[in-house]
Amino acid sequence: MAMADITVRGAGIFGLSIAWTCARRGASVQVIDPFGAGAGSSGGLVGALAPHVPENWNPKKHYQLESLLMAETFWAEVEATGGVSPGYGRTGRLQPINDQRTLDLAHQRAISARNLWQGKADWSVIATADAGPWVPPSATGYVIHDTLSARMHPRRACAALVAGLAVMGITVQTEAPDQGLVIHAKGYAGLQELNRMLAGPDGPAAGKTLGNGVKGQAALLRFAEGPEVPQLYADGLHIIPHADGTLAIGSTSEREFEDPSSTDAQLDDVIERARAALPVLHGAEVIERWAGVRPRARSRAPMLGGWPDRRGHFIANGGFKIGFGMAPKVAETMANLLLDGQDNIPDGFRVEDNF
Repeated sequence: MAMADITVRGAGIFGLSIAWTCARRGASVQVIDPFGAGAGSSGGLVGALAPHVPENWNPKKHYQLESLLMAETFWAEVEATGGVSPGYGRTGRLQPINDQRTLDLAHQRAISARNLWQGKADWSVIATADAGPWVPPSATGYVIHDTLSARMHPRRACAALVAGLAVMGITVQTEAPDQGLVIHAKGYAGLQELNRMLAGPDGPAAGKTLGNGVKGQAALLRFAEGPEVPQLYADGLHIIPHADGTLAIGSTSEREFEDPSSTDAQLDDVIERARAALPVLHGAEVIERWAGVRPRARSRAPMLGGWPDRRGHFIANGGFKIGFGMAPKVAETMANLLLDGQDNIPDGFRVEDNF
């Protein structure tokens, strides 16, 4: 049996996307995860691919823009190869504007978006009366509408990548020895490992915490508004109508927790806040409650690059709340690095930026 060029350890969204992109470029790839594909926070419910606000531009926001613009082609190719839909749709987003200050700021951002988003997406302020029947109540009578935001179903996206990889003869193994270059894309567990190995007394990041986990709780409702209506962002919550006739609501952000997978009264509060923000959700059946721990790097940006002092090993971690939106670009960046020796990692994204 031929040796693999690339070993990907971790079958969450970063690991699967990197494996897919490397395999598409002709590399021999093996994917290893003892818990299976999408077992961690990538197996969640929400799937909001939403941009940062178009102002105070920086490398992180530019990188995210490029990734969000890549996403439609990326996911169409995945679906066409494996035959499984990731539930992707660039359906846009609506956000209520509840005071004059926010309304003025939204108008300013509409202007900046024309330049920063390169004319490839719009950020506009529209009257609720012009937004159609699927619109959150707004105290000012206006909402923000952007056409860059997209949605997907995280579990289905992971399943779509697994199916696409299977067509190329790649399955997710529970264990196997390293072969070739090794990418560690192990999410929260991977950050804990980095803290142990790099932040010890003799490590290059001695005394530092390179990253941690933030627990998120989300809910899935039976609510078929229609597959092409925009996602909503109201009262700090993502409200995502999925293509399969369900609607996801999330999430909490818990720095301290005892059980990473349990749900509790904090999720009850999220559901009630969503119903208050969008009264039409009252009475919609909650069909699933979910919790998981998202990997948050110290820098709050994805953590990409070589593993310090460990030749041939690389890290792709720290997706936190934007991992699915960043995945197409992260996969391209890591494939460029591993297969072509091209280092296109932006400032602030390197492993060392977390020291």
